[in-house]
Amino acid sequence: MEIEGGCYCGNVRYQAAGEPIFKGQCHCRECQYITGGSANVFMAMPGDGFRYVKGETKGFARQDIPNAVTREFCPDCGTHIVTRSPQMAQAVILKVGSMDDPSAFGQPQMAIFCCDKQPFHAIPEGLPAFDRLPG
Repeated sequence: MEIEGGCYCGNVRYQAAGEPIFKGQCHCRECQYITGGSANVFMAMPGDGFRYVKGETKGFARQDIPNAVTREFCPDCGTHIVTRSPQMAQAVILKVGSMDDPSAFGQPQMAIFCCDKQPFHAIPEGLPAFDRLPG
């Protein structure tokens, strides 16, 4: 699979190649901040197949929690492009909304961190849902 995408203003562009490692939606409180309130729809892709082809991002990692993820954004328009997690060092967690063709995502495999799910969050019927990460 080959994916291209970028930010809202067009100053950051990327390419991602390889088979998705995991596709999901995350309902954690941190993702709600990033999305403006919705669940975060993402696709983990092999890190060695990901590269920025235009522009540079700004990274942010919380200092007050252990093993914090680093979120990479366009420094101009603020679009969240990827998350890098210490627990998934060989992957980039690509934000589906930044993809040129978000329909390439298909469907999530599961919903995670549903312990923080808001009443207005929708989980597709039959989708496995977990309070945190599955065992």
